[in-house]
Amino acid sequence: MSEQPPADADTTEAAASLETVEAVVRRQLATALGGRRGMIEAAVPTLLFTVTWLTQRDLTLALMISVAAALVLLVVRLVQRSTPQFVLNALFGIGIGWVFVRISASRGGDEDAQALAYFLPGILYNGVYGLVFALTCVIGWPVVGFMVGSVTGDPTAWHHDKQVVRLCTRLTWLLALPCVLRVVVQGPIWLAAHAGRIETDTAVALLGVLKIGLGWPLQLAALGAMVWVLGRNQTPIEPPPGSAA
Repeated sequence: MSEQPPADADTTEAAASLETVEAVVRRQLATALGGRRGMIEAAVPTLLFTVTWLTQRDLTLALMISVAAALVLLVVRLVQRSTPQFVLNALFGIGIGWVFVRISASRGGDEDAQALAYFLPGILYNGVYGLVFALTCVIGWPVVGFMVGSVTGDPTAWHHDKQVVRLCTRLTWLLALPCVLRVVVQGPIWLAAHAGRIETDTAVALLGVLKIGLGWPLQLAALGAMVWVLGRNQTPIEPPPGSAA
């Protein structure tokens, strides 16, 4: 019988084909972002929800149309046998928004309050992510470092190399920045509408436009900055301690 390859052969081969930290991060980010199609799939349900609410003033209809659009996109993905990850992300976002709408309704909120509630999860989500990303940088274990670890086969070996830690820290701050900006821009609008200082229709229109405009475009801007950082250096990937040379 021929000798079986070790269990982590695929991981070792991947690390060998990606000899620098920069190459690893570029590959992982390309997979995570989903390209132009992923951007469209993320934007369409929010756009339809916003337009339907502003034109029909019917929250149930707006939710139904956004869900229907996401389901159509999901069926197309399944028929084409391509990854449904980004459509499922959109559906999950709609589902969480619907939960917040129902909570608002159960507390006696009118349709205006419920429409605002739909946008609250996104603001909270970005706040939590931004805080977590920033915290990992402050404590010296940046999130991007674990992308490197997923390829080398050792999730923490990268932390022994100060050069890699510095690079991953800069990249993680760039990932955190879009989340922070979304909260800083959208949060005051939501709070002002919730307090009655601006009209709900105005707030919903602004939040809908900003959710799209500060979504993938801002993420792409951050990615462009990351690519610029990645293009400046070639940081070698150190093999996990004890691995074969």
